[in-house]
This record gives sequence, C-alpha cells and structure tokens, in this order.
Amino acid sequence: MASSQRPWSSVPRPLCWLLAACLLLQLGWRLAQQHAPAQAQLLPAPPPAAVARLASLGEPLAMSKAMLLYLQSFEDQPGVSLPWRELDYGRLAGWLDTAQTLDPRSQYALVAASVVYAGVSDAQRARRMLAFVAASFAADPNRRWPAMAQATLVAKHQLHDLPLALSYARDLRQLATGRQVPPWVREMEAFILQDMDQLDSARLVIGGLIASGQITDPHELAFLARRLDELAAQIAAKKARAVP
Repeated sequence: MASSQRPWSSVPRPLCWLLAACLLLQLGWRLAQQHAPAQAQLLPAPPPAAVARLASLGEPLAMSKAMLLYLQSFEDQPGVSLPWRELDYGRLAGWLDTAQTLDPRSQYALVAASVVYAGVSDAQRARRMLAFVAASFAADPNRRWPAMAQATLVAKHQLHDLPLALSYARDLRQLATGRQVPPWVREMEAFILQDMDQLDSARLVIGGLIASGQITDPHELAFLARRLDELAAQIAAKKARAVP
C-alpha cells in the first residue's frame, strides 16, 4: 500500500521558510520571557463582602484569615519585592474592610492598617489607612479602641497633624467609654490640646473626666489633679507674659 504522507520535498519552499520563522519567533519569545525582569502584579479589586461570604462555604472566619494572609504575602511576588507605598491603598482598604466584615471580632485587619500599612513613608497612603481605622472604630469603639489610639499616635508623631490627632483623640474620649478602656486613652485629647497650647481647653477636658466619674482609680485621679495644677500654673504664666 502506498504511503499517504507527502515527502518534505513536496512542501512549497515559502511555506517551509514561514514555518521555520514561526518556530524561531516562538523560541525567541520563550527565551525573552525567561530573562526578562519580573513584573509586579497590581493588587486586584477586593471581592464584595457578600460574594466573599458566599465563597467561604459557611466559614467566614477562615475566609477572612485567608484574605489577610493573601495581602500579607502580596508584597513578595515571584522575583519581585513590592514596596507597600506602591500598593493601591484604596483597594487595600477594601480588602481589609471585607476581611473585617467577615470576622468583625478580630483585630487583625485594624492592626495591619494602623501599625503596618499606615507606617508607609507616604502621607496620602497613611491617611487612607487612618481613615479606614477611624470608620471601623466608630462601628465598635469599645472593642476597636487600640487601633484608634495607634491611629492617633500616627497622626501626631508621623504625620505631625495635630488637628487630625485631636479629632481622633476626641472620638476616643466620647465613644470609648467601656470599663475595659484604660484611662490614658480618654486622656489623650487633653495632652494633645496641651501640645497645641490650648491650655484652657485641656483643663476643661481633664476637669470633665474627673467630674464624669469615668476614672475611678485613685492613682489616676491624683495624676490628673497634678496635671490640672500644672495647667493652671501654665495659664497664669501665659497671662502674665501677655500683660504689657
């Protein structure tokens, strides 16, 4: 029986050249891919909380932890180390928010935002993280006060934004009123007011804390009483300097 296969000699020469060129191009592309510098992948948009909850198959806490571990490992991609300041912080906040919605009792997302991602050397990105922390704090202040206190310190010492720090400290005093909240958290507002040279306001805040009965520890009350005396002395000295 005669073979049905045609010999290579019967293939038109231009087609042979075209096939050889395609093979060379494919080989060159593969070599280029192997030696090309690795490209960082962009952080994808976060899944909506409802979608993530459905995908968790009844294990939202596990899904929340998986999402946070995904974020934690995202900066170390194959062949690439992606600095935090290059992340899309809008999307990052969305991932953190979804993870927190799935596990609202966990502090993991808030600690990551206030301690890790807010520490980036980019004021705009740091502010984005602080805004996420502040919004989350308002939903459960007596549980989420530690992250808000950290956000206050970041605003004061890292961003040098005393008005923003004062706003956060005031929210802490007004909203974090549970017994488990330590006194120093509610006293932050007075200390920041003193740093801003708003001595009368600082004295009013401390006096209000004492009068409200929120602080019952004798040592803390004695400390605040000393601060009131110091503020009174500073106010008197300031008025004396203002007299011509």
